[in-house]
Amino acid sequence: MTLQDKVALVTGAGSGIGRATAVRLAQDGATVVALGHSQDSADDVAEEIRGNGGTVLAVAADVGDAAAVRDVYARVERELGRLDVVVANAGVNGVWAPLDQLEPEEWTSTLTTNLTGTFLTVRYAVPLLVRQGGAVVVVSSMNGTRTFTTAGASAYSTSKAGQVAFARMAAVELGPRGVRVNSVCPGAIETNILDSTEQRDTEGIGVPAEYPQGQIPLTGEESGSSRQVADVIAFLVSDAASHVTGTEVFVDGGQSLII
Repeated sequence: MTLQDKVALVTGAGSGIGRATAVRLAQDGATVVALGHSQDSADDVAEEIRGNGGTVLAVAADVGDAAAVRDVYARVERELGRLDVVVANAGVNGVWAPLDQLEPEEWTSTLTTNLTGTFLTVRYAVPLLVRQGGAVVVVSSMNGTRTFTTAGASAYSTSKAGQVAFARMAAVELGPRGVRVNSVCPGAIETNILDSTEQRDTEGIGVPAEYPQGQIPLTGEESGSSRQVADVIAFLVSDAASHVTGTEVFVDGGQSLII
């Protein structure tokens, strides 16, 4: 699954799934554009990639800002001359709260980063991708696509469902132009995203359920790793998946089948 001589842009590359994906694609031979929310986070993963012998361009942008995203792609074209792979991974959990407590600006903030950010990331990549064909992977979630049991996560789940619908539409539209678009839907993965999640009064909403053997059939209570998600992404953007588009891959150890 070589990506030699190809350029791959990964958003949210500073941590978690994005970082693991940037490192993995660099190991597969790609020149990686590591896009972080801050330059410090982008530089940090870039240091790891260079330490492993990889090639990387570290950039920072808010994926919900159209002008900032356009500027990133202008720099990619100017400095690297091509783009073959896009991994739209940047996202937030946002605020989890009962519907009647979730403020409109909190809803908008989550959808701006997760859904509009995905649209902007793909939309401004198209002119570069169609030149030689390419692959896009959207990092969604099992929440909002197969499971609906996360109390208070209405904005998050809606954004994740929207990402999958967008990826399917993009797959149909861009397929004749040589661009494949797929999604991955992780379950419980060891990342730090929960550290920035605000939860308010979620204990009394939803339907409680108890799974005495654990919620993940493959591992019980043990979450998956960012590297396991990155491995699937690496497959989807490689020529090994050359006839795969418009589909979702659940990377959850079977978790979404039972909760």
